[in-house]
Amino acid sequence: MQLTADDFERIAEAIRRAEEKTSGEIVCVLARRSSDYAFVPPLWGAFIALASPWPMLLFTQLSPREIFAAQIAIFIVATLVVSWGPVRFFLTPRAVKRARAAREAIEQFFSRGVSATKARTGVLIFVSFAERYARIVADDAIAAKISNDEWQAALDLLLRDLQRERLSDGFVAAIEECARLLARHAPPGASGDELPDKIYVM
Repeated sequence: MQLTADDFERIAEAIRRAEEKTSGEIVCVLARRSSDYAFVPPLWGAFIALASPWPMLLFTQLSPREIFAAQIAIFIVATLVVSWGPVRFFLTPRAVKRARAAREAIEQFFSRGVSATKARTGVLIFVSFAERYARIVADDAIAAKISNDEWQAALDLLLRDLQRERLSDGFVAAIEECARLLARHAPPGASGDELPDKIYVM
């Protein structure tokens, strides 16, 4: 899924319209993936290499020195094979991918300044595309006033359109629902626009 120039402008306009209704700040981030998972190939290489002596002991007449040399070769080959992007991503456990995406969402919440608004009413809408992971992170002051079920309803709108491969529609729907929630507890104030009205792609 790609965002076109029109999609960027549409999402930015949705944020601008949303922030006219509230003093809250909404930031959107789309990550193509949340990690390169560089640690995965050597782990798989080591696992395969450590398992390889047993069949060689049972079914070959190789000497211990030859088996050790074969282990080294197997480690190198297996690591190189798993280093290929699609294989590396496929062999990364789902729980690890979700944990990395969740950590990236929190890092983006702080690095994009969402945690630094004056009234502590910033909201991050985060999608990590490769991991099929989405999350809404709200700052403490506003999170305490809005139930998890209400945030989940906004997230469900995003997830619905992601499943239909309508990325920009999902972001716009989530922005509009977050604006509705924020307007109830953080009405427009005099603080002005503290954060850029845009979607960050990384």
